[in-house]
Amino acid sequence: MLKEFKDFIMTGNVVEFAVAVILAGAIGTVVNGFVNDIVMPFVGHFAGGMDFSQMKIVLTEASGVEGAADYVAENAIRWGAWINTIISLIIVGFVLFLIVKAYNKAQPPAPAEDPGPTDLDLLGEIRDLLKK
Repeated sequence: MLKEFKDFIMTGNVVEFAVAVILAGAIGTVVNGFVNDIVMPFVGHFAGGMDFSQMKIVLTEASGVEGAADYVAENAIRWGAWINTIISLIIVGFVLFLIVKAYNKAQPPAPAEDPGPTDLDLLGEIRDLLKK
């Protein structure tokens, strides 16, 4: 059983999948950094200097001193953070679209497949066989 597991893990597909997952995590970090550190400041600037992440509807105010036993944290609907998440999703999707588009353009064209005989060719062969 241990040998079977070793054979399974060492197959190309599993190793390639593991590498793909690790690279996807790294690319995700880079893309998120690009969105949060470069693009979102532009979005905030063109939205009139608004910081969406601070926008919220407070349901219950915080009470007490933070760290004390009787401290109650603020309860709020953070709709601005949700808007940031939606904007980030759209930007990340667009950046990934551009990456995949560039990758596909860099790939060599696939060799043309032989379409094989057409219906007319087959009918011609049948006609010739029937003549014999």
